Amino acid sequence: MKPLDPRLLRHASAARVFLGLGAVLGLAQTIAIVAVAWFTTSAVVQVVDGRPVDGRPVDGLATTLLGLGVSVAVRSLVAWALEVAAARAAAHVKSQLRARVVRAVADRGRAWVDRHSSARVATLVGPGLDALDEYFARYLPQLVLTAVATPLLIVVMGLHDWLSALIVVLTLPLIPVFMVLIGWTTRAAQARQWDRLTRLASSFSDAVGGVATLKAFGREQRQVERIGRLTDEHRVETMAVLRVSFLSGFVLELAASLSVALVAVSIGIRLVEGSMGLTAGLFVLLLTPEAYLPLRQVGAQYHAAADGVAAAEEVFELLDDHDHDDARAVPAAPPSIVDAPVASGPRSHPVAADALVVDRLTVRRGGAVRLSETSFVAETGRVTAIVGPSGAGKSTLLDAVLGLEPFDGRVAWRTSGERPARREIAWSGQSPMLSSGTVAENVALGDGGEPDAAAVVRALDLAGAAGLDPALELGAGGEGLSGGQAQRVSVARALYRLDRVGSRLLLVDEPSSALDRVTEARVVAGLRRIAATGVAVVVVTHRPAVSDAADVVVPIGGPS
Repeated sequence: MKPLDPRLLRHASAARVFLGLGAVLGLAQTIAIVAVAWFTTSAVVQVVDGRPVDGRPVDGLATTLLGLGVSVAVRSLVAWALEVAAARAAAHVKSQLRARVVRAVADRGRAWVDRHSSARVATLVGPGLDALDEYFARYLPQLVLTAVATPLLIVVMGLHDWLSALIVVLTLPLIPVFMVLIGWTTRAAQARQWDRLTRLASSFSDAVGGVATLKAFGREQRQVERIGRLTDEHRVETMAVLRVSFLSGFVLELAASLSVALVAVSIGIRLVEGSMGLTAGLFVLLLTPEAYLPLRQVGAQYHAAADGVAAAEEVFELLDDHDHDDARAVPAAPPSIVDAPVASGPRSHPVAADALVVDRLTVRRGGAVRLSETSFVAETGRVTAIVGPSGAGKSTLLDAVLGLEPFDGRVAWRTSGERPARREIAWSGQSPMLSSGTVAENVALGDGGEPDAAAVVRALDLAGAAGLDPALELGAGGEGLSGGQAQRVSVARALYRLDRVGSRLLLVDEPSSALDRVTEARVVAGLRRIAATGVAVVVVTHRPAVSDAADVVVPIGGPS
């Protein structure tokens, strides 16, 4: 585990800003530390000796104490500023890293998420990155001070007493040596702790997702026991990390204390011999603990920041894997598109504007073929139905068109030869994926700002949900709606995007699987009305009523 991973600076610009600001504040704090030591020395010497110090008479003690007070205030103010800067940097860095991970998920799609485990990714971008607060608030400022303050303090000490500075230089490396030795133990313990936490999160996610099935087969108690066992394992590993943390704190404090004692004994002997003056001796003695302090704090705060650093390292691995996948991606083929045949059928729109050409599209995941080679043309103004048996890859086909699945082949507009941009696509999946809030807020999800009431009503009407109140409050997961209503709200969300963004490709996955025939007819009529506006509508379905109403039927994976 590196003290400062260079990937942090590459992936989060806020970290670079903090390091620059931290160096400036560290320099200011070092100057304040030297000033505090000097004014303290001056005050003590004036009181003890009762004679002028550096030309200042004893009656100048008030001025010296004023300087000491100002120096202490400046040091406190700079320390506060460093903490504030660290807290803000942590918030910005977490935001930037989370945004990059979400972008990676959106760019690479479901296969990439499955390869890295969705529970693991969720744990990383959630509580994992939250642990970076400790890294920035407590660990990184001390690391900056170690790089800035410690060398400067040794130089100042050397100007007044070279022997004490030499002792510090020789003993200072003992602390990093102990840190490395303890760090190896800490890393192993922390890795086990993080592994238990990830397994716990994955098990909990799986149990929640399959709770209905587990309940139906009477296996829920086994999952309770399994999660309880993983929780105990995580607790044990957490306590192991804490034990190592306390042990390392003791070792580092002992090493630093013995080192300071060597300097103090050397100064004391020379003061008794008269070979060193009180001013130089006391000044150097006050600076000696400050020279060790940042490095001691780095070791002490290392454990507090370990979880955040480990989570950040995993995030960097995910992002590097994403960048590596992008580098390995096969460049897009030239814009020449094959003229795939188009099934005959009446046009739903008098103007033939464009068409989405899917040419020899194949999807492989985990070494298995998820979608066999498929070719078809979906013209704007028409409804294209994708039919086939369960498991043939119909939903995978939509994911590939959306850009959520890596694939072989070509997906492009016929006129431009380019893949559909995200803004050109509106999509409704098999799962409604509704959230807490009003129906209108769910329909307008992703639009930003207040929902357009008129557009929400139009979308609900086209989705066959005209009687649904847009102001109806829903619970978590769309609680408060039936399965069919939730499905229509999901379709309405895609139609709302068409209305607001002006997309020209609508992808709908099983829009009527939970609907009765009358409502299904309304949804189909709405899809045809949408197609008539010049939109290419591609719908995956098992229902004959939907495929019969389509202009083009594309069977995949054998007979439907």
